[in-house]
Amino acid sequence: MSESRSRFLPYAAFISLALIWGGSFLAIKLAVQDLGPTALLLFRSISGFVALALIVIALRKPLLGPGWRGRLFGFGIMAVTNAVIPWVSIGWGEERISSGLASILNSTTTLWTAVVLVYPDLVAHGLSGNVLGALAVLVASLSYAINAMYQRRKMRNVSVFEISLGQLAASVLFAIPIAAPSLPHIHVHALSLAAVIALGAIGTGVAYLLYYYVMNTLGAVRAAGVTYVVPVTAVFWGALLLHETVSVTIVAGMIVILAGILLVNLRRMPRREPVVERDSAAA
Repeated sequence: MSESRSRFLPYAAFISLALIWGGSFLAIKLAVQDLGPTALLLFRSISGFVALALIVIALRKPLLGPGWRGRLFGFGIMAVTNAVIPWVSIGWGEERISSGLASILNSTTTLWTAVVLVYPDLVAHGLSGNVLGALAVLVASLSYAINAMYQRRKMRNVSVFEISLGQLAASVLFAIPIAAPSLPHIHVHALSLAAVIALGAIGTGVAYLLYYYVMNTLGAVRAAGVTYVVPVTAVFWGALLLHETVSVTIVAGMIVILAGILLVNLRRMPRREPVVERDSAAA
């Protein structure tokens, strides 16, 4: 492989990851219309687990590491905070707001939470469906933050493959009783089914591999920057395929995101240390 090509591949992976994760909000919007948020949680967890398990087997990685039984409680906590709460909340929220707005709220949690706290009249005068949908997405973002803290403190030395598979397996178990009441009432169309499969196989399986490839090649700081680009790609997909309106709120959110990226890059970047992949690497 030529040197120029090897330099290009990490950035191609970065862009692909942003497009995939931005497309996840589009897929949620399509699937939740037929499935509802709880059934979407179940089918997304199943498809994600199957896809990632097949990828791990193909890569000849161990599905579980030594002492995995002692980590079952941790898998349960991570399933609740990284799948059950956020996936149901985002699905419920996207029944009420656009996929583009959901992605922006998901990336700027602190800002929009402050808006709600500074303007409590939103609550005092009654919340509209749109505001409730926005708050649901903020709940998802806070849940993701809790999951990240828990993972760093309690699951730091566990293989990312084991963490991902463990929490998806636990998510399936939690989702079965949660989704059971809604299952007899859903009507799955081909488009919704395709969206769910895409969420699992591409949005989970392929995206995980791309993310850790980017982290290993460009460093953790730059890899984390993909979360700032996702709303831009999500707005693009929503406007292109769902004909969602790009409102002033959407544009303002994108400006905030781009300004944040600029400020981060103007600061002195720490020296990047390569992340070496290993079976028990920190996630």
